Amino acid sequence: MNGASREALSAAREALDALTDNTSVDAGKLAGELAAVTALLDREVSLRRVLTDPAQAGEAKAELAQRLLSGQVDGPAVDLVSGMVRSRWSQSRDLVDGLEELANTADLTAAQKAGALDGVEDELFRFGRIVSSSTELRSALTDKTATASAKGELLGSLLGGKANPVTERLVVRLVTQPRGRSLEAGLESLSKLAAARRDRMVAVVTSAVPLTDQQKQRLGAALAKLYGRDMHLNLDVDPEVLGGIAVRVGDEVINGTIAERLDEATRRLAG
Repeated sequence: MNGASREALSAAREALDALTDNTSVDAGKLAGELAAVTALLDREVSLRRVLTDPAQAGEAKAELAQRLLSGQVDGPAVDLVSGMVRSRWSQSRDLVDGLEELANTADLTAAQKAGALDGVEDELFRFGRIVSSSTELRSALTDKTATASAKGELLGSLLGGKANPVTERLVVRLVTQPRGRSLEAGLESLSKLAAARRDRMVAVVTSAVPLTDQQKQRLGAALAKLYGRDMHLNLDVDPEVLGGIAVRVGDEVINGTIAERLDEATRRLAG
């Protein structure tokens, strides 16, 4: 997002944090209602254009949102959406993207309040690894001819009763309402949002064998010192790396595997 949209989203995040800090607000329910509004505005292009029209007064747009949503969703969701449409957005689609982020953040906040945020982060990562290792599963989940209900049933059979309900809700929304994103990009975005709940970065660590608890603690401390922020480790085991570890933080890769050293030696000999 650029300019006005970035400022509007920042204000919306602060409003969401203020709401969910209130113990009387059910963050999980709020997430579902914001997701429903996201789906509505994603579908109704003319409506979201009206709600983001810079020629219209912010208060008039907020009143329209209140009339449309009152009785459909609870007060906290109405207040959030009304506040968002009062703001200025660079593009109408940015409003929908912002709402979707708030819905996901509200669900992650519910997990955090329940002390389950770490588990949700790990489940999202593991689900991504399962999808990447199964062409058949990925095809089924991204099949444009399959209905949302069919995909939801498939995910229910995979995650129902096995994963945290927050994880299941996040993944089901991503798969059934991809909004033009790849499954991998959506899962990575969710992982970053989860890490942001604790102001942490995410490091994807690949090793030939599982790391011990002591090794994980040392690596986490070293990366936190290097990047100046707490680090959440997503751990992956791949025997093909032979030894050592590879670490990816965002677009940066720190590769200390034997396989990479062998490849480098081979390239030098060939050159």
